[in-house]
Amino acid sequence: MAEKLLDKRIKEDNLDLEVFSCGTYAENGDYPTFEAIEAMDEYGIDLRGHRATNIRFSNIENMDIVLCATRSHKSMVLAMYPNLEGKVFTMKEFVGDTDNGIDISDPWGYNLAVYRKCAAELNEIIEKLIRKILTN
Repeated sequence: MAEKLLDKRIKEDNLDLEVFSCGTYAENGDYPTFEAIEAMDEYGIDLRGHRATNIRFSNIENMDIVLCATRSHKSMVLAMYPNLEGKVFTMKEFVGDTDNGIDISDPWGYNLAVYRKCAAELNEIIEKLIRKILTN
């Protein structure tokens, strides 16, 4: 959801950025959950064609910045790729929005209401991320 929300904003603002997503536990080729599809439909994003990529099959080592949803994800990324130290942040950490915690709750396995809440939180952080990019 984060990738597609950010990609949408990048296109709307005509920014010269590329976004890729991968999961620490994702199985390559996995389909999005019904709840993720429904939540993204509400943002005008069609997630039906999206397929998951496991971090081991990504091009993460070529990224300028790696943004994670949680501290746990960040720790896992750095354990797997210690050479990325200094490039890996939680999304909230990167934009300086840690007043309500540093993690974005993972909705996987929960109902549509939880996915909607997660999507709203991601969208809010992405707005801050875009502002940060535009002012730097």
